[in-house]
Amino acid sequence: MSTEETQEELNEEEIEESTEAVDSPKEEIVEEEIVDTPTYLRALLERARAAAPQLGRLQASAKNEALVAMAEGLEEATDTLLEENEKDLEAFDTSNGREAMADRLRLTPERVREMADGLRQIAKLRDPVGQSSGMQERPNGMKVGRVRVPIGVIGIIYESRPNVTADAVALCLKSGNVCVLRGGSEAIHSNMAIARVLSEAAQKAGIPEGAISLVERTEREAVLELLNQDRFVDLIIPRGGESLMKLVTENSTIPVIKHDKGVCHTYIDADADLTMAETISVNAKVQRPSTCNAMETLLVHNNIARTFLPKAGKALTEANVEIRGCEKTRQYIPEAQIASEDDYGQEFLALTLAVKVVKDMDEAMTHIRTYGSRHTEVIVTKDYGRAMRFLQEVDAGAVMVNASSRLNDGYQFGLGAEIGISTTRIHARGPMGLEDLTCSKYVVYGSGQLRE
Repeated sequence: MSTEETQEELNEEEIEESTEAVDSPKEEIVEEEIVDTPTYLRALLERARAAAPQLGRLQASAKNEALVAMAEGLEEATDTLLEENEKDLEAFDTSNGREAMADRLRLTPERVREMADGLRQIAKLRDPVGQSSGMQERPNGMKVGRVRVPIGVIGIIYESRPNVTADAVALCLKSGNVCVLRGGSEAIHSNMAIARVLSEAAQKAGIPEGAISLVERTEREAVLELLNQDRFVDLIIPRGGESLMKLVTENSTIPVIKHDKGVCHTYIDADADLTMAETISVNAKVQRPSTCNAMETLLVHNNIARTFLPKAGKALTEANVEIRGCEKTRQYIPEAQIASEDDYGQEFLALTLAVKVVKDMDEAMTHIRTYGSRHTEVIVTKDYGRAMRFLQEVDAGAVMVNASSRLNDGYQFGLGAEIGISTTRIHARGPMGLEDLTCSKYVVYGSGQLRE
């Protein structure tokens, strides 16, 4: 299963207050208790916290059986999920270049099957909970080591992709963590339907109530309230763009692991295999441009620009890529538009590519340091020394040699799945798999030892 971390721009309406009016029936007026957001969220989090110790001690077999049941539940509910997803699509504004977000929002029968298959694959992965390491005997005979344990309750705040709901639930459950999900308002019907199916199937399979929790309030207050619940939530994982990251990091009293935007570069070195360089560049940009690991800027060594750019530019243009280049780029790709300063460092999430000719690898690395988001960086070269230097000096969650940036993915890296691609240095970096959703505690086996 590929759970590509896409760190898309979270639009302001995703965290703005929703003011949907509800008409009361004229024939019979029923007074319903209105629960304010803090009270609603407090009750949800209390259930989540209560479920954490129960979930944390479940055997792997029980969690695996639940995941399989949840996968079957998704497939059986396909028609319902598509109907709820259609409500979100009908309400979604596709103007101003938001077609890529609409594509990420859309569910299809195939995408539902992929979600279900993902749950089954996670069920087959090794359970990290309880794994021990570093056990050693001290001079006094005491044995000391570490064992992996769940983090506890993880809050995940994300944007338009409904499949993240299933991915996050499955990974948290397998790693023994309770998840509290808060998706974007643009996918509220889809997320509610998916979470309901998963929660019902999980509870029938023995997973405690509250282990899968979705915040169904879409107003901004719900996010702010969640970020201050450090008594109940142990970790926040935001997945989205700059506005979401700013909101979370400025307001959270809970530790945060950011899954930020992807401004990914591919640098074509003077000693590159140009055929390989072309195929890597086209794949990195075209294969799925709306993801966070798609290439956004192509850097080309000046010595091979005359040979490489005309052919690569033709291939990219034929794939409907809009090229925005520097003056030297436009000499070799006449149809390219002039790049503005804002184009470098831009996460387009579309078939748009910034291109720049650089004099050498040092200039390429300086450009990456200036404009990159420390997500994924690639060099294409046959020179071993420059490849090793690039790997050592470029700072990113994944640095790659002679491979497409689209391969920075938990499934492709052998993790089986990922909660996202972390751009944070602390605790976890790059694709976060099951082990990254655990922490460790020391265990000590003694036989009466005392501190002298």
